[in-house]
Amino acid sequence: MFLVLFSLCLVGITHVALADKVCPRPPEVPLATININKEAYVTGEHIVYQCNPGYTPQSGSRRYICPSSGIWPTVIFRCIPKKCPYPGTLDNGEIHITNLNYLSVINFSCNTGFVLEGPTSSQCQVEGSWSESLPECYPVICPPPPVSEFGVLSYHKIESGETFVFQDTIRFSCLLPFAMFGSETATCQADGSWTPLPECKSVECPYPEPIEHGFINFALHNTFHYQDTVSYGCNLPYIMDGASESRCEKTGTWSNKPTCKAPCNIPVEKATVLYNGQKIKVKKLKSIQHAETIWFFCQSNTENCSYKIPVQCIDGQLPIPDCYEEHNWLVSLFKKDPANMSPCSN
Repeated sequence: MFLVLFSLCLVGITHVALADKVCPRPPEVPLATININKEAYVTGEHIVYQCNPGYTPQSGSRRYICPSSGIWPTVIFRCIPKKCPYPGTLDNGEIHITNLNYLSVINFSCNTGFVLEGPTSSQCQVEGSWSESLPECYPVICPPPPVSEFGVLSYHKIESGETFVFQDTIRFSCLLPFAMFGSETATCQADGSWTPLPECKSVECPYPEPIEHGFINFALHNTFHYQDTVSYGCNLPYIMDGASESRCEKTGTWSNKPTCKAPCNIPVEKATVLYNGQKIKVKKLKSIQHAETIWFFCQSNTENCSYKIPVQCIDGQLPIPDCYEEHNWLVSLFKKDPANMSPCSN
């Protein structure tokens, strides 16, 4: 009888001991779930971790078995967010990206002068794709400039195209005799307006003033308007210095008028000079025109040679070099003309 009772107690103790060897609820893994989630697991029972939608395994085994010890092995399974691909580039705009993870949002904006057409943002979805495709940035459109079709101000587009868009430039012109005041170009701005347009105004110039020793050709008008021209001439033997034509400017004044310059008489009688590359007696040359140059020959003080000094005619004034010495006819019989001497080496 005692042996029967002892055996029953031993079986009961063994059953209790075996009943205690169960695994508790397994540890939670962030961003993941378990296929069978309960309070206790018997020895040999399997569990499988699975990442939540939008997340993907990073490391560790997904499958674990409840051991006879009743203690789950260390769970190293981890999940990380899925990533969406790089969205690309937005022409004439910018994509603002914090990261590319699941649920992250990217925002779109356009550069100054461009307008966004399409979504302003896109979110990374559970399957790793973006919720919206890229928008487009279109240039701001400006209306045609407020210029009357039959006015004196007209324009033409510098670049080809039917519409006026941001940074397009137009060039203006005024019908003569009107003069333009302001910039001759206007540009389409980011707000859809034009930079300031010029104005066309009527301009008159007074009767052109005469010039000394000269005349005005065919100045027959009573009034002179912008861009009208007159031409000048000089009385002989004067020659003109400056442009022969003068133009009525938008300021209501004439452009620079020319002057008539006098020729120069050569104030020596017996010199031989170099003129236009040739030696010539001043008796034959007599005078030269304004701005022309002749070279006088001077004798060296230390050597039996000569050197040349250039002098230029300036409105009737021709200076004679200090080194030049004119001899009378008697001295010239004994002294050699410097023009006929060998040139000095220095």
